[in-house]
Amino acid sequence: MMLTCPAKRLARLSYFIIAITLLFSVTLAAQSKSKKAAPVKKSEKAAKDAKKNPRKDGKKEQLAKKNSKSDPRNEKASAKAKDSRRDSKNDRQSARSRAKEKENENDARGRKGKLSLAERRKIEAERRAAEEARRQAILAEQRRREQAAREARERRLAFERGLRNETAGNIANDVTDGEDLNVRRAAVTALGSRAGTVVVMEAQTGKVLTIVNQDWAIRNSFKPCSTIKLVTGVGGLNEHVIDNGSESLEVALARSKNGYFQHVGSSLGSRKMVEYAHELGLGERTGINAEGETAGRVPNGNNNARIYSHGDDFEVTPLQLAVMVSALSNGGKKVVPQLPRQRIEKTSTHPVIKGMIDLPQSTIEGVLPGMVGAAEYGTAHRGVDSSMGVAGKTGSCIFKGTWIGLFASVAPVEDPKYSVVVITRGQGERGKYAAAVAGKVYQALGSQIHRNPERDLARRNLKAIPANSRLASRDDEDEDDSDSPEVTDADERTNATPQKSTVVAAQPAPEPRKLVQKTTQSRPTNFPPVVITFDRDADRIAERKLNTNAKPALPERPRIVKNK
Repeated sequence: MMLTCPAKRLARLSYFIIAITLLFSVTLAAQSKSKKAAPVKKSEKAAKDAKKNPRKDGKKEQLAKKNSKSDPRNEKASAKAKDSRRDSKNDRQSARSRAKEKENENDARGRKGKLSLAERRKIEAERRAAEEARRQAILAEQRRREQAAREARERRLAFERGLRNETAGNIANDVTDGEDLNVRRAAVTALGSRAGTVVVMEAQTGKVLTIVNQDWAIRNSFKPCSTIKLVTGVGGLNEHVIDNGSESLEVALARSKNGYFQHVGSSLGSRKMVEYAHELGLGERTGINAEGETAGRVPNGNNNARIYSHGDDFEVTPLQLAVMVSALSNGGKKVVPQLPRQRIEKTSTHPVIKGMIDLPQSTIEGVLPGMVGAAEYGTAHRGVDSSMGVAGKTGSCIFKGTWIGLFASVAPVEDPKYSVVVITRGQGERGKYAAAVAGKVYQALGSQIHRNPERDLARRNLKAIPANSRLASRDDEDEDDSDSPEVTDADERTNATPQKSTVVAAQPAPEPRKLVQKTTQSRPTNFPPVVITFDRDADRIAERKLNTNAKPALPERPRIVKNK
């Protein structure tokens, strides 16, 4: 029964087949192992043979090496093989480095990708906080600068208010006994709310009609700025550095050319400049019958060229300027200012002449055309009525931390009756504004001013201003302190080129605008002498074209040049 069962027979047959298969597999494995072992046995046999005959193998190797060295093709092949191996090595290294970089990049990306949401939020918050801190720092710096600017502006405004308050207080304390109250009222009104002082004096007698802010006018001194150019001009004429009657001097004074007067003054030298300043009454008391008058000062030992153009190291009083411009226009008489205090002195005021300017009349009056030009077409022409015969000189510069404006004048120039000097202080002040104050005073005095321009101009040999001089440049500028670092008003800048003259000066025309720097300690500035020439015929032709009514040209004047 068991043998006849099909399932059992099938199982036994399967066991039998499996056993035969295993036996066949073992046999095949043994055969393959014996085949692999055969080369090993062969190599072992070759090794034994080599041990028996070592010389034979060595000779074969040497012969092979010799053949390889003697064949150039083998050498080239060897070199190429080396290069290929080197290149492949480099390729493998670069491939490894690229793979490493990519792996690092993948690691970084993986790390970034592995950051949790909380960590990413923390990093973003830190970045925003840093940006906000930078923004706040910028805003804080901006606020600090704005605050500093506001404080500086407040200090300037406080300083300005202090000057105006001081002026108002001084005016209230002025002793007005004996003054012409109508003239005083006109002067106070003209000054308005400005911080400053006004002196009105009779040019021929020295009688003081009024002094507004007597403390500043008598007991204080100020930088003269460009009014010092009158001294430089007189010195240049007397030393023959400038031609008498030179038109260039006239235009340089009218438009206040710094470079022109620095050249002229450098030819004079500081010692002579101080001598001429004393001759014109600067650096000494005027002798007014009032207490506490100051003598001002002169720049002894200072050779900086700015002393001739800007008045550096000079200090003057309004009274000294009034005496100086009066002497230049009244024939050289230096009057003594007198306050008419009859109630105190119980005497009448008589003219007092301190002395005469010890210079030729032509030298003294040589600066008058430029003073007339300042009122007609120069730096003061917008402030005064030139038809009244006003002759004056403006000044604008920095003095003790703020701007100062000056105007020293007489009228009428042909036979001067009044001398008006105005000095103002403040960031907005300039010489042209001081001239405007003086212009209002002259308007109040207009009924007392009588002139005969034709007779007196001929008598004093004052030339009519040529048309080409009127059109030479902008007509309302004052170059006084245009090269100062504190300058903020662009309208104060002009060219510093004199018109026509024969001058022993420092540089040939055109003159540079800026010759020296403003320094706390002035140093000598030496210029080589140069004779400036000009074409008078060309100038005459240009003048005729601009002015068809021009008179025939006068014969050429002889040129006077000082040789060094």
